[in-house]
Amino acid sequence: MFFFFLEVLQKVDLHPKTNNTDHHTVEVSEEQLILRRGQAFILTLHLTQPVNIQHLLPLKFTALTGWCLVQLCGRQSFSSILSPSAYAVNLNLNNEDVPLASLVLLFNPWCPDDSVFLSDEVQRQEYVMNEQGMIYVGSGNYISSVPWDYGQFEDDMVKICMKMLNVSHLHKKHPAQDVASRCDPIYISRLISAMINSEDDCGVLEGRWEGSFASGVRPTHWTGSHEILRRWFSTNCRPVKYGQCWVFASVMCSVMRLLGIPSRVVTNFNSAHDTNENLTIDVYHPMDRMMEIPSYDSIWNFHVWVESWMTRPDLAEDGKFDGWQVVDPTPQELSDGVYCCGPASVKSILNGNTDLNYDVPFVFAEVNADCVDWLVRSDGSTRKMFTDSKRVGQSVSTKSVGSKKRLDITDTYKHREGQHSKHVLREQKQGGTHLPLEHRNHSWGEIVF
Repeated sequence: MFFFFLEVLQKVDLHPKTNNTDHHTVEVSEEQLILRRGQAFILTLHLTQPVNIQHLLPLKFTALTGWCLVQLCGRQSFSSILSPSAYAVNLNLNNEDVPLASLVLLFNPWCPDDSVFLSDEVQRQEYVMNEQGMIYVGSGNYISSVPWDYGQFEDDMVKICMKMLNVSHLHKKHPAQDVASRCDPIYISRLISAMINSEDDCGVLEGRWEGSFASGVRPTHWTGSHEILRRWFSTNCRPVKYGQCWVFASVMCSVMRLLGIPSRVVTNFNSAHDTNENLTIDVYHPMDRMMEIPSYDSIWNFHVWVESWMTRPDLAEDGKFDGWQVVDPTPQELSDGVYCCGPASVKSILNGNTDLNYDVPFVFAEVNADCVDWLVRSDGSTRKMFTDSKRVGQSVSTKSVGSKKRLDITDTYKHREGQHSKHVLREQKQGGTHLPLEHRNHSWGEIVF
């Protein structure tokens, strides 16, 4: 039957334009089949002569990624392919595979059963389909905006994003396990966060915060993501020079939107970098003016990260931490041995649940840390001189849905001063000493616009 079927199979019609329109991927391509998981699609087999369908039953389809084989059966079969990836789809007859099609599978924010489901169509259009954005920079007293072209549907973006998944350190170590884990947006967001920077692997962007930019492109000169990603792809995954926080975040947002995960770029003004996770930004003033005590904590005039929308069943069964999650690709601190950050539930940050995954204490401090000045006596003991509880975490901003106006989302990250137990959390995190711990990373300042 296998060889007979090969003889009568004339062609396979993938209906790419029709399917891609139904799957909201026609902006990516009208020729390549790009589907979203959990949704039916049409595939037509054209034969040169009639065939008794009973001779083909049971119909079995397989989807092969190169590392993992998924067996599919029946009308609902393709909804069971969970992991976004590139697949080769075969029809299995008598344990022999007949090649039928190649396709790319993405997350599906239109599907209620998907962990990235977003119920509002207007928001889906903004956070998945919109290619134009606004990035907010400057300072808390003078906020300016920079237009950014996300370009998630530009030529070769599917190839670029699939390449990014396949050259990650996680894929190189355990390829089959990596492909199977891609069904989880939590896993994907951590992977992409690590791959956007080049600290650990062949990531997309090399950061630079000081010195000359002559050997690359000054971060302020970039206006969109596609050129950065295209350069990385065309140079065999060599890091592109140079990026800073808003460039890292914007490029990540492009990749996440292409993969189908609703995402937006967020700016935090007066953003704290708490290196020792004591929830304070400590500055030391020695009584002996000849002695210098460096402080490795810092406050950036602004810092930019990504929020991505997903469920968090790993944190609570009742969905209390579902929704927007902070994911930050700027290389600041190690997370499980890799330069990535998040996903940290915005709800967990608001309510001070700093014991939850991932990197919640670090992000909590970025918007909530107190600035503390310490007097250091000659014997090494310290005395608190001054505490500023209002300086950090101002005017947290993102682009409004459907317009270029700035949307202030500070209230989603922090309660008004005095309405939350952040001081209790800080006391729990602090040890008995206020002298600086070993410095784990550079204190960087962003380019001032």
